Amino acid sequence: MASQDWFDKDFYKVLGVSKDVSPAELKKAYRKLARKYHPDANPGNAAAEAKFKELSEAHAVIGDAEQRKEYDAVRAMGGGARFTAPGGGGQAGGFEDVFGGMFGGGGGGRQQGYSFQQGGFDDVLGGVFGRGGGQFGTSSGGFRGYGGPSRGHDVVATATIDFITAVHGDQITLQTQDGRPIKVKIPAGVADGQKIKLRGKGQPSPDGGEPGDIMLTITVRKHPVFEREGLNLRVTVPITFVEATLGATIEVPTLGGPPVKLRVAPGTPSGRVLRVKGRGVTTPKGVGDLLAVVQVAVPSHLSNDAQEKLEAFAEALPRENPREDLLARAKD
Repeated sequence: MASQDWFDKDFYKVLGVSKDVSPAELKKAYRKLARKYHPDANPGNAAAEAKFKELSEAHAVIGDAEQRKEYDAVRAMGGGARFTAPGGGGQAGGFEDVFGGMFGGGGGGRQQGYSFQQGGFDDVLGGVFGRGGGQFGTSSGGFRGYGGPSRGHDVVATATIDFITAVHGDQITLQTQDGRPIKVKIPAGVADGQKIKLRGKGQPSPDGGEPGDIMLTITVRKHPVFEREGLNLRVTVPITFVEATLGATIEVPTLGGPPVKLRVAPGTPSGRVLRVKGRGVTTPKGVGDLLAVVQVAVPSHLSNDAQEKLEAFAEALPRENPREDLLARAKD
């Protein structure tokens, strides 16, 4: 994204927040809108996909503390600004097409869908203020030959990965517009919205300096069975009324592995959590568990014989009202 866009685009307005929004409120607003316009939730909807990319672009900039600070500084200058390299005979420099189109569609490896939105964040004003050499200051930065080679600009991008890749980790391949593959190691336990810095994979320096970085934001697809809670994985497991009443040994699925057997104690109610140690998310910070939440499944159809026996069973039960305590506490 050309940095001139920072003058033209109001990222706060895109995300529907005020300029003094806190990081937590910003993240909450972005996630709400991202869920609404995510391509997976709007298949074939080009307008929703464009909106999602616009949201990702906005959040990638103002969702990062350093980029937000630079964005606010750029916006405070006012739109339409242009800069000229010192002593350069009027050559355009600074903000005009600083971020050329580097990435396009395509991909490989385990990653099944991603998009890139470009934008500088580390060196947006490099070579013009404070780092440019010449009359604008001295440092190792330099600006088109003044004060030494300058660093290539950084790029922000997003990658969508599946749930199991996020939990167990893997290596995926992203592809640049010119067909150059970039291998990315996804660490085990990466969370939705987490950022990964790819050092030296951004734009090359225009004058022989170090290349920039890529700041990759990860989006994790939902799993049809499992949900993540920190380092734990949660799964809802249906059991029959008989299994809940009399007890049973049941099979519970695990993520990417064979099922495990769990003992359901007699009289187990719906909502009880059965814990399987060490079968959650494994990261350097710790190992989570698998939480199996029991849900009693009520039969939708009974034969006449089964219904008669169930009615006889009900008659044999003590005359107790399980809601009696609830009603009493509600009155208090």
